[in-house]
Amino acid sequence: MSSKAEILKKIKQNQPAFVTDLPDLNLLGKEQFDVQETYKTVLKNIGGEAVEVANYPEIIQYIKTNYAIKKRIITTIPELSEIASLNWTNDDPHSLQDVELNVIKAHFGVAENSALWVTDDLLGQRVSPFIAQYLAIIVHKKDILATMQQAYDQIGNQEYGFGTFIAGPSKTADIEQSLVLGAHGARGLIVFLLD
Repeated sequence: MSSKAEILKKIKQNQPAFVTDLPDLNLLGKEQFDVQETYKTVLKNIGGEAVEVANYPEIIQYIKTNYAIKKRIITTIPELSEIASLNWTNDDPHSLQDVELNVIKAHFGVAENSALWVTDDLLGQRVSPFIAQYLAIIVHKKDILATMQQAYDQIGNQEYGFGTFIAGPSKTADIEQSLVLGAHGARGLIVFLLD
């Protein structure tokens, strides 16, 4: 008998007689708190900004008021074609280097860490949220979940080529522990909380 087989045989012989049940994870997320207020507070604490809107015209007006429309704005959302280009998704990713603002949708958000779940079907190109100077993400208020446990339960067995959680603008404090926004991606994040 090989030494590997002997080791495995000894491990099998010395297994505990009882089996410990896994913890009940359904208890997570049962805490009582205002999901939307928690989301906004956490987002603000990590450098993002929440803006409550009733419809797409309010989003358009906010962008017109707060961003230079003469700069390049891209989106995959047809309702925003008045202020943003829709014809960029098949371009070379390097051509996105001059994007000032990218506006995308999220499937849902998570209150406990202000993360937003996005997949490639919403992005146009995977690089688009990370290369723009500023990022705006639209999420319906009803789609804000309390915890990451609920988020993972929701994405469960869904199929997608690429998916990521985005929380706040890019940031690092590696150099002299000085916080720098926009070091690895968007310098700012606006989350439009849509009714």
